[in-house]
Amino acid sequence: MTHPEWIEVVDSHTEGEPTRVVIEGWPMPSGATMSEKRADLRERFDHLRRAVVTEPRGHDAIVGALLTPPVSEGAHCGVVFFNDVGTLGMCGHGLIGVTKTLAHLGRLAPGAVTIDTPAGPVVSTLLGDGSVTFANVPSFLYAKDAAVEVPGYGPVVGDIAYGGNWFFLTELPEIVIGLPNLERLMAVTRAIREALWDQGVANEAAPIDHIELFSPSPRADAHSRNFVLCPGAAYDRSPCGTGTSAKLATLVERGVLKPGQVWRQESVTGSLFEGTVEVRGDDLIPHIRGRAYVTGTARLRFEPSDPFRYGIRPA
Repeated sequence: MTHPEWIEVVDSHTEGEPTRVVIEGWPMPSGATMSEKRADLRERFDHLRRAVVTEPRGHDAIVGALLTPPVSEGAHCGVVFFNDVGTLGMCGHGLIGVTKTLAHLGRLAPGAVTIDTPAGPVVSTLLGDGSVTFANVPSFLYAKDAAVEVPGYGPVVGDIAYGGNWFFLTELPEIVIGLPNLERLMAVTRAIREALWDQGVANEAAPIDHIELFSPSPRADAHSRNFVLCPGAAYDRSPCGTGTSAKLATLVERGVLKPGQVWRQESVTGSLFEGTVEVRGDDLIPHIRGRAYVTGTARLRFEPSDPFRYGIRPA
């Protein structure tokens, strides 16, 4: 195990959802591809993942982002995202946060850059008004109207879709999406996720680890409100970049949304992403726009005598 004494980070939030970008002190994972770097991070540096984003230095909602050298020609950099339970293939709010952090550090000017992720290269554009738009990896509807029997709730029908991560998307009209109803929202989405795993309602590539509920939005400038359960024990404070991508692909493949048509997705906290879909050959490429704000910089210390040097681990 590698035991750094400190790691420097820049914190930000994207439409309410926090990102912690590691800028110094973390040894680089090895690998010729971002997927290999992700696997090496998971194998050799999982203790640093816990140390950076979990308690007592972090909390369940933080998504970490380790900057790496690029792996594709012309790319600006690479990034491996991680959270309270493991690594991620992509993270939309995190990518917006990385882009604003690079600009904050003077490493990025307004314009478009390619950033390599384990899910594939994405193009991020820092706009003149401070917002960020990214062109995501190809996204798609995997299965329509998948049914799962959820203990305590009965049958639930939803779509399985990919937007850089895997999602089960459904509408439950009897459950109000709003922060006052947070306890029930967490309970039902956890129950759905556990039922999906227990009953084998999943895809062949990877387990479905994100659950996304939808309802109409009371806002005149939003088409829908969502609640997203992330892997682990946290919900997304933003509308979720990969979740909005999965939703957009589902809407296009169902004929509800046309390529180029704007969709405005509200989160449970009231923040907003704006999205469109571009068709490239057989691929659907979501474009997501949002705002991030740098909230602080820190040098995280890891004293050898600290019993929680690498986070508070469950028994």
